[in-house]
Amino acid sequence: MEELILKPVAHYRGPFGSKFGIPRQSSLSTHIHGRIVFEKSYQVPEALRGLEGFSRIWLLWGFHANKPAKEEWQPTVRPPRLGGNVAMGVWATRSPFRPNPLGLSCVELEGIEKGKLLVKGADLMDGTPVYDIKPYISYADSYPDARCGFASQAPEGRLQVYIPAELPFTEEQRLALTEILALDPRPAYQDQPEKEYAMPFDGADVHFQVKDGMVTVTGYLPLRY
Repeated sequence: MEELILKPVAHYRGPFGSKFGIPRQSSLSTHIHGRIVFEKSYQVPEALRGLEGFSRIWLLWGFHANKPAKEEWQPTVRPPRLGGNVAMGVWATRSPFRPNPLGLSCVELEGIEKGKLLVKGADLMDGTPVYDIKPYISYADSYPDARCGFASQAPEGRLQVYIPAELPFTEEQRLALTEILALDPRPAYQDQPEKEYAMPFDGADVHFQVKDGMVTVTGYLPLRY
């Protein structure tokens, strides 16, 4: 059997500088804007012909920030959706820790510019390699009556979010942060009211605390590169 060799056709550019804080599925935050920037050899306008007629696209991408894989793959993982306490088979989850670290996301296509696609709602880290792009086709890709196991309902924001008015966020950044923080980006096993978390977002570290069901953004520190 021949081994499949993948090479990126593009890379994603977006606000998340680390895995922490990224929504656990695409489109959970509708205010996250990003760009799919094609590699030079794939910046061919003809390759995008007809894509303007689609409002959503599939991205096949790689979990490039995973630690090096162990010699033996793990058949079970503990999904955050189940509180991180229940082991499920890796094939029954969308965990990044799998034999072949590939991700699949459906995102909104906002526009097409020279050498890049403008997208919204991606659950990708900045710099993520994109291996393929396909149009989303509703009659073939949507099955509203499908059984969805332990993930049958979309997660709802369960936390209130307070962002002080004096912090220098744009309105779009505030909307995105509110959606992200309401979903509680902390590890499922952590609930420490005294702990301050830092989440790289859009060129800055966003600091926040969680107490009594309320997320309070406590600081904003621009990152230096």
